[in-house]
Amino acid sequence: MNVAGPPSGTGTDVAIVGGGLAGLCLALQLRQSLPDARIVVLERRTHPVPEAAFKVGESTVEIGAHYFAETLGLKAHLDEAQIRKFGFRFFFSDGRDDIDACTELGVSRLLPAPSWQIDRGRFENMLAERALAAGIDLRTGCVVRQLDMGDDGEAHRVAYECDGAMHALDARWLVDASGRAGLLRRKFDLTVDNGHDANAVWWRVDGHIDPDDWSGDAAWRGRCEPPDRWRSTNHLCGPGYWAWMIPLASGAHSLGIVCDARMHPLAGMNSHAKAMAWLHRHQPRLARALDDPRHAVQDFAFLRGYSHGCRQVFSADRWALTGEAGPFLDPFYSPGSDFIAIANTYITALVARDLGAGSITGHVALYEQLFQSFYDNMLPIYRGQYGLLGDAQVLPVKLIWDYTFYWAMLAPLQFGGRLADLDVLGRIRPDLQHAGALNAAMQALLHDWGEANARGQAADPAPGRFLDQYRIEWFNAMNGALDDALDEDAFVARIKANGERMASLATEILARSRAVHPALADHGLETLLDGTSSDHAEPLLDATWYAFA
Repeated sequence: MNVAGPPSGTGTDVAIVGGGLAGLCLALQLRQSLPDARIVVLERRTHPVPEAAFKVGESTVEIGAHYFAETLGLKAHLDEAQIRKFGFRFFFSDGRDDIDACTELGVSRLLPAPSWQIDRGRFENMLAERALAAGIDLRTGCVVRQLDMGDDGEAHRVAYECDGAMHALDARWLVDASGRAGLLRRKFDLTVDNGHDANAVWWRVDGHIDPDDWSGDAAWRGRCEPPDRWRSTNHLCGPGYWAWMIPLASGAHSLGIVCDARMHPLAGMNSHAKAMAWLHRHQPRLARALDDPRHAVQDFAFLRGYSHGCRQVFSADRWALTGEAGPFLDPFYSPGSDFIAIANTYITALVARDLGAGSITGHVALYEQLFQSFYDNMLPIYRGQYGLLGDAQVLPVKLIWDYTFYWAMLAPLQFGGRLADLDVLGRIRPDLQHAGALNAAMQALLHDWGEANARGQAADPAPGRFLDQYRIEWFNAMNGALDDALDEDAFVARIKANGERMASLATEILARSRAVHPALADHGLETLLDGTSSDHAEPLLDATWYAFA
């Protein structure tokens, strides 16, 4: 490829390939930390981008939400131009038209730590405007054609095409935020098969869809205060799949179906007509709502085998990956923006150290180890677990466990500003490792519990229940405590106490599972729990969560 040498002014400190959510957020975070750094963002699309029918990844959870609102200072935009999320909500409604007679899990009121439903087009347009206002060189309509990596401290070179002309950019740091294109991941053959085989289809429609409109039962509608189920990330669940409903501030609604590839093949839903026929079989009440011509279809897309690992995300040779250009877990629990927050925080720390003439070799190794451990600890939550999605006995227990693990260990690092604090991370390393081992063993136990239920063809033990997470006092308080301002010693003590609560919960779940299936293997839980003590005299979960027929 013939690319002319860079004209005057084409060198930069950081070149970010990809100006979507991950790349623009990184640019803004770098600008906060390094006000004099030269930052260039190369984005394939032209701006402004369309609202609504643009990208998925619209639901945020605590880490990503806190990163956007507090780290990047975008809370006013989120409050004024996006939708405050009414938590996750789950309906065990496979094949059911009577949504108000199905078991429902969610919150009756907002939990303390906020999150939002994000219209990606609107959000990225705002990020682009802020980047330009901050003096970041955002170049849109640019297609990257070649990446040449510098050796022995030499600059990297990016060859790109814009308006039919070729250009070149030299950069000390090269960050791949190109999304699924994964330019550096593919260049260095970094993709790892993580054993989680799942597919997704999604589309947007005009107008909002409100589950409260699906019932005339005033008592059912009044379970939530106010009755704003439409603002939740609503999950309609069945064995091997979940269907999402996410409202967007631009007035559209995002829909999707995510499936275990073996249980629900992609070929049965890879067009809008097929997806609607699938919904009529599995989630007829949603399908009937979407048949209303007022909900005109805006787009449709699908993705096979979306989950993958990545061998490396940070390099001492001054390159890094962020967002879907690196590893991707699963859309369940919406962890995408969480891992953007984590990767961008580590990249910002590395760039700042490097431009300050500090050695980054040791820090790269430590941040890489931390990032990969966070990914590895989260993977068992998803891999092999989609069969539980239709189990109204086990999935509610799993949901409480998964939230507890997340709020106990990973989320406090973001809220406390400790993600890159190596001194604190060193002090809590044993707690993180023990919690990760507990989680892996618990996920195996939950899987086996669900398998045993499936063999016995267990039905919903008490259909029509409302499992209200808001009313679990310790659970509600744990969410609220994320925002506590703690000094280093108090933070370390909090993580230790969180680990003890996890151990107490694990002890209770193990006992409950064996009360139903005495022969279940413990997968090492008894050894991990040996010697742990509990200050919780009362059960951590209300008896309604164990309403076993």
